[in-house]
Order: sequence, then structure tokens, then C-alpha cells
Amino acid sequence: MILTKAVLKFLCVLSVCAIFAGCAARKEHSLFNAPSDIVTDTIKQVYVVNDQGISDAYYKIKVNDQLAIRNVQNKEFGASATLSGNTTSNAQNTTSGNINNVLSYPVDIDGKVNLPAIGKVEVLGLSRREAAIKIQDLYAKQLLRDPIIELSVVNLKVTLLGEFGRQGNFLLERENTTLIDIIGEAGGINKTADPKTLKIIRGDRSHPEIIYVNLNDINSLASKKLILQNNDIIVLQQTKSSALSEKLSSINNVVQPFLVVVNLAVLIFTLTR
Repeated sequence: MILTKAVLKFLCVLSVCAIFAGCAARKEHSLFNAPSDIVTDTIKQVYVVNDQGISDAYYKIKVNDQLAIRNVQNKEFGASATLSGNTTSNAQNTTSGNINNVLSYPVDIDGKVNLPAIGKVEVLGLSRREAAIKIQDLYAKQLLRDPIIELSVVNLKVTLLGEFGRQGNFLLERENTTLIDIIGEAGGINKTADPKTLKIIRGDRSHPEIIYVNLNDINSLASKKLILQNNDIIVLQQTKSSALSEKLSSINNVVQPFLVVVNLAVLIFTLTR
């Protein structure tokens, strides 16, 4: 009897501990915690911490960018020996699956890209569209008839972590790629995701801008903050109930073998009385 009471007391204490541990379960499993994360429990639309203002929606080409360039009027452009470039290690196959083994050309320290037949072209500080038009005009004057140049910067990416259909790096292949565009490419969000906890970590890593988004509120989609920028980190946490369930499952895996031993001891004690 004494043993049985001790076991019951132990189980009660264990249950209380599990409840308190479960309260902190989501905090333990979430990534890149910040003091401002408390707002994700009550946020209505979009909340910004360390607001750095509205970034230029059109990306400006920088030194060391890798430019993939092709003439959509000519299938041979970018593939022939006379127009060969460097196969960039940055143009890896991503989950979107659209860019792999792309011929790309680096922007040198002088802000110029060295292209076949026309030589060096200054592109530093230009948007993708501006650079494409400039290169198109040069090829039209010197080499090609009525070219239509398509240009992309193949090293631009965002990173998705947490409760998405797929995680990892996703290339920003188009101008003005939005949060919803990327979530769509990732296969949506998981059933265990908490739509109120999405956050985008942007800019200076020592003092980042943090953008909290409530996906439950359709009005949040109107925010210009949701136009993605290079190297954005997008994190989505699981619901509190899912985190608690996962925590209790983990505790159960540890406690279950012990309970088997206790039950066996109680059975032996009962039989030998």
C-alpha cells in the first residue's frame, strides 16, 4: 500500500511537471527568438520592429552579383561557344526547380559585367529591368537583330524555416516577389503552423528589422513590407497545442519504460503479499 501511494504521488508530480514544461514547449522549438515575439500572440495585421523604412522594391545590382542573360528571340543565345559564360555555383537547383546550371556572368569590383561580343558593360546600381534594356540596346547596335534580353540575378534568395510545406533557400527570380509568392512555391503552410507567428528577419544581422505578419488577416497582404528582399529569413512557428503535444509525446517516450518497471514492481508486490 505504501508503495502504491508513493507511485501515485510520483505520477501526480510528473503530470504537473509535464503541464508546466508544455507551456514553454513552443518557445523551446521556435527559431531566432526575440523579445518582441510576444506581439505574435495578439497581432492583427503587420507589426514592424526596428523599422528601416520601405526598401526600394526594385533590386539594384551589386558587386559580385551573378547575372544570367539570354536573348529570348534567339534560342542559341547564351548556349553557343561564342557566348559562353561561367556556370555559377550560386545558381543551384532550388525547390522551385526553375534554375539549374545557369550560364551566368559576375559583376566585377568595377561594377561592370564582361559579356560575349560586346565586352564590359557597367550595371552597378541598375535595376534588373534597367540593366536588361541597356544590354539589349548594346547588342542591337553591335551584333543582334531586334534582340529581347531577359536578365535575372541568380544569387538573390530568401530562406524559409519552420512550418512550411518545404524549407530551404528560394531564388527571387522575379521583381517584386511577395511573401505569398514564396509560400506558394514552398507548398503552403503545415496544419501545425500558427498563422499569427510568421516573421521576416531582414537587413543588418546585428540590428535586424523584424516584420511580424498575421496570415489570418487578409488586410496584411496589402503591406509593402511583404515584398521580399535579398537574404530575408522567413520563420513560421507551430501552434501552442502542436508544440505541447510534441513535448508530451517526448516526455511519454522517456516515462513509458519507467512506468512499465513500476507496474511490474507493483504487480510483484501485490502477488507476494
